[in-house]
Amino acid sequence: MQKTLMVQIREGQKYSKLWPDRIELAPIFIERRVIKATQLAMLVMPALALISMLVHIQHFGVEYLPQALACSLFFLSLPIQGLMWLGKRSDTDLPPGLAHWYREIKVKMQENGHQPRISSARPKYFELASLLKEMFEKMDRAFTRDMF
Repeated sequence: MQKTLMVQIREGQKYSKLWPDRIELAPIFIERRVIKATQLAMLVMPALALISMLVHIQHFGVEYLPQALACSLFFLSLPIQGLMWLGKRSDTDLPPGLAHWYREIKVKMQENGHQPRISSARPKYFELASLLKEMFEKMDRAFTRDMF
């Protein structure tokens, strides 16, 4: 089922807050880079859009207002595109290899006396993010070192 734009953006925000910001995950998953780029875009792009608008109008005049608006709207859309990608990714089923790794982490956490909150027959990236965050918060360094 297709989700609305706002729902997908909200899910992207939740996913970006949930994903553990750990350097160990960077070589395996692209999420850390996308989240960092989206956060940077949220800070920089509004100013860049305003500067772009002012420079266009000052240099070319008011008759180029539509082009200036289009350029500014493009800059403003970049953080939204990142959040939309994250929202779509969070609702994507894990590939078989990652799903197996998800279950392996869950079983090892249970063996060490910690019951993960998330349990899913067909895990998605959102559940993986939740499990990894829980693993890094609740388990000791020796356990996490063994997983990577």
